[in-house]
Amino acid sequence: MSASERIARVLSGGSDKTRRVAVERRVKHPMYGKYMRRTTRMLVHDENNSSREGDLVAIVEGRPVSRRKSWRLVRVLRRADGSSE
Repeated sequence: MSASERIARVLSGGSDKTRRVAVERRVKHPMYGKYMRRTTRMLVHDENNSSREGDLVAIVEGRPVSRRKSWRLVRVLRRADGSSE
């Protein structure tokens, strides 16, 4: 996994070649020290329409494809039904 590659879960695939994904990260609370989950939602370019809702995917940052899309889907890591690719 490269520096700009992240793991994300597909939330929806409404448009053609576009998926909405959620990248989850854990951050430490500044005062209490407890770890919290923070979610960032972003649009990802999926050239082959290979992912479906619920899939775990690897995404990588690149040049902007449109106004809100500057991430590309690299591969599907795990399908929503449990099978891996």
